[in-house]
Amino acid sequence: MENKVTKIGVLTSGGDAPGMNAAIRAVVRTGIYYGLEVFGIMRGYSGMIENDIVPMHSRSVANIIQRGGTILKTARCKEFFEFEGRKKAHANLKKLGINGLVIIGGDGSFRGAHKLSEEFDIPCIGLPGTIDKDIAGTDFTIGFDTAVNTAVEAIDKIRDTADAHDRLFIIEVMGRDAGYIALHSGIATGAENILIPERKTDIEELVASLLEKERRKKLVNLVVVAEGDNYGGADMVAKVVKERLPQADTRVCVLGHIQRGGAPSCMDRLIASRMGYSAVECLLEGRHNVMVGIVNNKMHYTPLEKAVKAKQKISDDWLKIVKILAS
Repeated sequence: MENKVTKIGVLTSGGDAPGMNAAIRAVVRTGIYYGLEVFGIMRGYSGMIENDIVPMHSRSVANIIQRGGTILKTARCKEFFEFEGRKKAHANLKKLGINGLVIIGGDGSFRGAHKLSEEFDIPCIGLPGTIDKDIAGTDFTIGFDTAVNTAVEAIDKIRDTADAHDRLFIIEVMGRDAGYIALHSGIATGAENILIPERKTDIEELVASLLEKERRKKLVNLVVVAEGDNYGGADMVAKVVKERLPQADTRVCVLGHIQRGGAPSCMDRLIASRMGYSAVECLLEGRHNVMVGIVNNKMHYTPLEKAVKAKQKISDDWLKIVKILAS
């Protein structure tokens, strides 16, 4: 790898997450502070392949820290899975003299970065941008705090109407492979049951729990379900519940993409800014091919290869807390 990084590219890839703009801003302004030329790569790896790459200046990132989404856009790029696609992408980087990359995304984005770096000797730094908080090597991912607070706000409002009508609500939140949004928002809103992909759903246990609450005249109940729950999400769970508890006034609410949007929380702006700054420092120090994370409030660096293989695990203690507090 080249010793001195002089021109860097920044991109956002995979699912968008609130706080990505704050990370872009930090990368651009830190790079400029250190005398680097900074380029924004539009639409993730698709823009790299199609040479949709633009110079970034300090004013390019003015007034974006409070905005959700990503000014660089994002996409999932099948062509980048193939060597020919990556070769084309690297040729475009080489033409512009870009010799360092900051990739803001999840494990799929990091997998692409690791491949590109391995094959073409270009240093890459990953920033964990995902609302799912499913990447090991960091206590926080950019976007999770905002997404979970959005879910909490929505579930609180649902509880108000559930209480007014004595209803059972089954609420689906995002989380195809990870249950952190369901777990955190469920505990924070006092949900009676939380169903997550990390734990096989025992539908009989759920029905028994709801029947027991019905016997105690507890008529207002919230069940929070991650979309990746192995039983099939809120609609499938509701189908069984309606059959087994026909007397319950059951409703389903799927929160969907509302959790991805909106202004990032203070926490997401802070961690994104800190990580973006650290990513540029990593490139300048020669610390290449790592994911920048925060563990115990300190910067933590995980090799990209390990970051794509490891997953954040949910502690059994959390599940015990749910059971005790919802009784």
